[in-house]
Amino acid sequence: MPARNAAEYGSTQAWDCVRPCWQRHPDRPLVRAENLIAELDNPPGWLQDFTTDLATKYSVGRACTMITSLGRLLRDGQPNLPQSVLECSRRPGRSMGSLARALETFFTSRGLAMATDQAERLAAGRRQRRVLAAPDTLRPSVEAFSDFMIRSRERSRRAGTLPRTDATIEAALAIVRDLALFLAGERGKRDWALTDVHDLEAFLAGSPKARKRRLVVLGQFFRFARSQKIVLVDPARGLTARGPSGFTGATLTLDQQRMLFRRWTMDPAVHPHEALLGMLALLHGASSREIKMLQVVDLDFRARTARLGDRPHPVPLDPPSWAAAERCLAHREDQRTDNPHVMVTRQTKTGRGPASTAYVSHVLDACGFPPRMIRCTRLLELVNTMDPKLVAAAFGMDPEATMIYLADHIDPGRLPDLQSQWLQAPP
Repeated sequence: MPARNAAEYGSTQAWDCVRPCWQRHPDRPLVRAENLIAELDNPPGWLQDFTTDLATKYSVGRACTMITSLGRLLRDGQPNLPQSVLECSRRPGRSMGSLARALETFFTSRGLAMATDQAERLAAGRRQRRVLAAPDTLRPSVEAFSDFMIRSRERSRRAGTLPRTDATIEAALAIVRDLALFLAGERGKRDWALTDVHDLEAFLAGSPKARKRRLVVLGQFFRFARSQKIVLVDPARGLTARGPSGFTGATLTLDQQRMLFRRWTMDPAVHPHEALLGMLALLHGASSREIKMLQVVDLDFRARTARLGDRPHPVPLDPPSWAAAERCLAHREDQRTDNPHVMVTRQTKTGRGPASTAYVSHVLDACGFPPRMIRCTRLLELVNTMDPKLVAAAFGMDPEATMIYLADHIDPGRLPDLQSQWLQAPP
């Protein structure tokens, strides 16, 4: 064990020589915790285990800094109960701090405390920012619509139906905010009652690809506004999407698929997360959410299968896909993490949550194609070469969801040459 002070070396010069080594010594957090326990009159029983957990997940310097911050909390005279310490460790603002996140992960995994409401606080802040961005005269109705969606979600949870997610509510508020800015800035209207169908048509024309989604939200908002006497007539009632009902997205060509397959199976410089997400999307039609929620226990190493999302049966993985999964597991092992997910990032290796949606959406940036485009290519091929109902059953989808991928044309290679038959037919 390195010396703890210069007195044991007899000179300050000797201590200066050994100090850099002690700064990186793996026992330094444990010694810091021992000193803290000796200073406290009633040290909590979980402190030693928490220090060990920090030492295995963080660097020596970061672990010591967090133990020092924890010591200030334990000396303030407040109760040392896990829930109280967790609440006191939270920082104000959008991030509750690394110490609070580490305490939350440690306490919840051992059943010592309940998880914080940090996610709810962040969602409330995002909603508030969208509401405040609306013009002053139109803002009260936007705020009332936000409260209405929150109350509807609570009723849906109590009733056991499918509630709106935070992302859905935030997207709806963003559309209503954009409409309010458009009415005030482009149309010179600062009262919702003055909105007519021509205003909505002009607003929808600004983003034709988002017409369907915007029209759904505008219908919800103006039905709410009419029920609250904000408007007398619903201007969105007679509007229609007027768009094709089938799949209109972009897909990969066969040469592009081959190029991506070679990239993810032969290029060792490709990040393991990119290879896993790309191969499962290209060959098995896996979504980004299915892959980011995939855990180690979902992999059957003997049968080489994986349980993806809500699919009713395990998905057999071909050798290239299984090799990509093994690369990802090796990358996870190098991070020395207790996170149960296969895809572990620098932000999630100290916790137990999945990778963020923002991270997963940018994993394939290096290859130049988004995950949705690759997945839709596979689904489009399967639906047009197999029974759509079988595809829906295999993927855990509603039968109606696969119908949009049915192409409106027939592959000429699958039909007999009718023209030659007509020419050979007797007159």
